[in-house]
Amino acid sequence: MDPLEIAGVLTGVVAVWLTTRQNPWCWPIGLVNVLLFTVVFFRAKLYADAGLQVVYAVLCVYGWWAWLRGGSGGEALKVARTPVRVAVLCLLAGTLAAAALGLTLRHRTDASFPFWDSGTTSGSLVAQFLQTRKWIENWIVWIVVDAVYIGIYLAKDLRLTAGLYAGFLVLAVLGWRSWSRSLAEKGAPA
Repeated sequence: MDPLEIAGVLTGVVAVWLTTRQNPWCWPIGLVNVLLFTVVFFRAKLYADAGLQVVYAVLCVYGWWAWLRGGSGGEALKVARTPVRVAVLCLLAGTLAAAALGLTLRHRTDASFPFWDSGTTSGSLVAQFLQTRKWIENWIVWIVVDAVYIGIYLAKDLRLTAGLYAGFLVLAVLGWRSWSRSLAEKGAPA
């Protein structure tokens, strides 16, 4: 087994678990995770996933700041619902990005599963953006994306990574439940 993949799996589990607990340390540990997986995915010719990790690195830095100081008055963010306008824009942007990236990968590279790869990539970006703002709907997107990723990684014989994403799927369900309780405690409908 690839030591980078093993290290990526370990840091990934810790980072997502910390996210479900709303612990801001999820962001720096997540940064290490995405840097490791940049290399793993590039080696597997999953170029969209490799590029996604670079974007994640930037989002990890932003997310860390936002969770600590991005709320009103510079306070820590609290769990909230995604504004409808933002949700519609994310859906539209994610769909257009997936189609454009899929076509590019299909016609200009030797990428494996170009449309599945680009769909999970754009979906992951949407989920990560929602997560940086502590909007609860991020977990719904992660559940769908993680389920698709499991199939892709099994097909590419990245069994450990597929196992990681199965764990991420479970953690996403737990995150949804945990954040729903936080939202309900705030008095908003979950």
